[in-house]
Amino acid sequence: MNAPPRDTIAVPLLLMLALLASVAPFGIDLYLSAFPRMAVDLRTSDTAIELTLTTFLLGLAAGQLVFGPVSDRYGRRGPLLVGAVAFVAASVLAAFAPTIAVLLGARLVQGLSAAAGMVIGRAIIADLLTGRAAARAFSLMMIVGGLAPVVAPLLGSLLVDHIQWRGVLAVLAGLAVAMLAGSAGIVRESLPRERRKTVRGGGFRRLGRRTYLAATATFVFSFSVMMAYISASPFLYQTVIGVSAVGYGLLFALNALGLVAGSAAASRLLRRSDPQRILTIGVAWLVIASLAVLAVALLPISVAWLPVPIFFVVSSLGFILGPATAIALDAVPHAVGAGSAVLGAAQFGLAALITPVVSLGNGRSAIPMAITMAILAVLAVLTRAIASTDPAVHRGQTLATANTTEG
Repeated sequence: MNAPPRDTIAVPLLLMLALLASVAPFGIDLYLSAFPRMAVDLRTSDTAIELTLTTFLLGLAAGQLVFGPVSDRYGRRGPLLVGAVAFVAASVLAAFAPTIAVLLGARLVQGLSAAAGMVIGRAIIADLLTGRAAARAFSLMMIVGGLAPVVAPLLGSLLVDHIQWRGVLAVLAGLAVAMLAGSAGIVRESLPRERRKTVRGGGFRRLGRRTYLAATATFVFSFSVMMAYISASPFLYQTVIGVSAVGYGLLFALNALGLVAGSAAASRLLRRSDPQRILTIGVAWLVIASLAVLAVALLPISVAWLPVPIFFVVSSLGFILGPATAIALDAVPHAVGAGSAVLGAAQFGLAALITPVVSLGNGRSAIPMAITMAILAVLAVLTRAIASTDPAVHRGQTLATANTTEG
């Protein structure tokens, strides 16, 4: 069989991988507006309901550490289908959970199984593409996958009055079925048997390169800036600022559209510029916007202005997540599954830790969220600066330029 082209990827496959990547935003965002009702219905606290988000994130983190290396050894398709089946089962259980304890358990399994699609989807792109082509594919995937955080919170806020929170989680179960069907019908094996032998037993030991570690850290800190906003957003918008559930969904969707627009702009720029430069632009944009959020939260300025700098924070991620992923996985070509696993596990592991931190304001202050966002953004800048001192980064820029042909 001929090797796939190194500068393109089939559109149906890219769309399917984007759907797999949307597991996290749908699993996180679809039911956010139902948090207050869930607390009343399950006779529990707001903090306990927020833990359903934390357990899902912990599951996403742990699951990627399992499915990534397994896919390096046994191929991509089999583990992907196993995860998809488990995700369907856990999603059905979550929709019918009678108690908060059962719901927490179901959400943990949801995260563990949903991780398969996310980590293996990234690995499939890295199997097929490298350099600018991979960075463009990741950015394009984010454009499609970015529609999930546009649709999910708005859809959830519109549905919760009519079908209650259980119905909203049933919609997520339906999406899980669609993912299973798409994975079975569209995704083909991308890791040849001869390449599986080279990674057997040693995937994680291959991840010590500074380029990989720095790009992964930049990705993780940047993503966690957005997660600080997302986990605080239901109470920030509805309690602190005072908008309705539908208004919250609209504001959330607007921010997600900013992420889509940023990803589209980055994808176009990647036709002429290397991923390293695009990533630097994105990180600079992120820290400026995050410090603006902190300024609005601390200074005597109306909190009604907070959505403005938050929009620019989320938009900057379009210049960061795709290029950072491509740079990281390009640095570990013989352990792509393990590399994708560590990146994803760190991504959602730190996000899970961020969730309780931003809730220190008890849903009545934006200051914990703003401080957390600013600190994480500064850390993203620092790790980006460390990466710029690696000679391999500059060699990678030269190779990417030489190996990429544009039509």
